[in-house]
Formats: sequence, C-alpha cells, structure tokens
Amino acid sequence: MSADTLKRFMLENAHVRGEWLHLNHTWQDMLTRADYPPFVRKVLGEALTAAVLLAATIKHDGALTLQIRGDGPIHLLVIQATAQGTVRGLAQWNRETDSTALPDLFGEANMAITLESRHSNERYQSLIPLEGESLSQALESYFARSEQLPTRLWLMSDDAIAAGILLQRLPQEQASDEDWGRVSMLLDTLTSAELTHLAAEDVLFRLFHEENVRLFDGKEIRFHCGCNRDKVESMIRSLGQAEAENVLEEQGKIEIICEFCNASYTLDAVDIGQLFKPSMPGSDTLH
Repeated sequence: MSADTLKRFMLENAHVRGEWLHLNHTWQDMLTRADYPPFVRKVLGEALTAAVLLAATIKHDGALTLQIRGDGPIHLLVIQATAQGTVRGLAQWNRETDSTALPDLFGEANMAITLESRHSNERYQSLIPLEGESLSQALESYFARSEQLPTRLWLMSDDAIAAGILLQRLPQEQASDEDWGRVSMLLDTLTSAELTHLAAEDVLFRLFHEENVRLFDGKEIRFHCGCNRDKVESMIRSLGQAEAENVLEEQGKIEIICEFCNASYTLDAVDIGQLFKPSMPGSDTLH
C-alpha cells in the first residue's frame, strides 16, 4: 500500500462516489514543523484528511483552504490542499484541554472553506458557524446546508497516520434514499484499525462488496509550502521603506518565519537597501 495516496471510487449500484485517503510521510512532514500537543495533533490530522478529500470532489485548478477560527483552546486551524496534490497546514493554541469534542477545542467558532484559482484572482468562500461534536459532523452539516449534497466523512489520525473516506451522493442521479441509507450504515461499521492497516481495495471490498465498486488509479499527496524569498521581499516592499527601516533600527535585521513550514528568511540593511533602491533611468533591470 502506497503511504500517501488518494484514490477515487464509485459505488455504481448505489449511485455514490467516494474518495479514500491514506497519509503517512505527508502527515509526518507536517508534524515536524511544530511541537503540537496531542489534542491539537488529532484534529489537525483530521482537518488535513478532510481538506484533501474535499478538494478531490471539486473541479478546480487552484487551492482549497479549510480554516477554523474560534475563542477556544485552539483559536486557529488552517489547511490548504491544491489540485496538484500538495498540502500544508498549521494550528495555533493558547491553552490545554483534555476534551476532543469540537466545541471544547474551538469554543464559539466559524469555519470557512475557500476556493482560489491558480491562474486568476477568482476566489469563492463559504463561511458558516462550526457545529457538531466532531469535524466530520461539522463538514457533513456544511454540505447539507450549503451545497444540498448528501455527504459522509470518516476521519482519523494518530501520531503516525492520517486517513479517511468520503462518500457523496451523485447529483442528478436516480439514487434512492434507501441506497444512500444503506451505504451510510455500511460506512459506520468501518474501524480505525481497518482504515489504518488495510489497502483501499480491501477496505472497499469489506464495506461495499455488493455495491459494484469501481476503483480508479491513485494520486500522490505530499507536503509542500509555496513560501520563498521573492514572496517575502514582495511582502516587505508592501510595508514600505519607512516601516522596514524602523524594524531594522529596532532589531538590526528583519526575520520572517513561515508558520506553515518553519522556514526562516533574514534580511539585513544591505538587503533592504537593495529592495528599495530606485531604478536607474534607462535601466531595464527590475529591483
């Protein structure tokens, strides 16, 4: 079984589509970026799984971002999944909790799902209150309310693996409520051990062997952060020369640390001087 794979499948008898996801190295890469306590790791892994599964259901060429902001112990969680199979994410917290219930983790919170195009400035965002005892319930409620598309999610994560399955009733199909209810009940019999240790073929056969399952080729998922020095320099230019020089005077340098991947970018007085150096008349060089 490939360690970091997304696989699409169809339950043709029930007119239901699905996605199966298993992440190992990608999840481990994300965990090395920050020292997350156990209660943060669990929901961060579930959110990572959910974002990849959701992105796979939408035809787009850019990125899907899942973001939760609240006033609980975890006050920010962000996961970004791209159409190219890359992911990155982070969580911020300010106090500990022993609970794993969503209201106890995030308090009063909102969840935003944002779609951004890769080649244009087009952006679509849906913002709803965070409701339910689990992230699966919150996202299922989102699809029922915002998309009117029956959807089921089974998410899990531990220190080694993040994994999940998504089921979605096909729109404009003659699927019956009985079919949807049956496959939903079958999904509820899945265990964390099966999802962790079995290949997609084995999981789907165990759950849906009477539903005429069609499994498609897998897609590799990997951790990747798009930060780079050019983007950092562009951000500093947007602050303006006066602000940049104030920071230099106070700290002797400007240091930017990417919260997604922990990469550090340092600029000294010479670098800042070059950033704001006026272009010479007749010069074709951009600074």
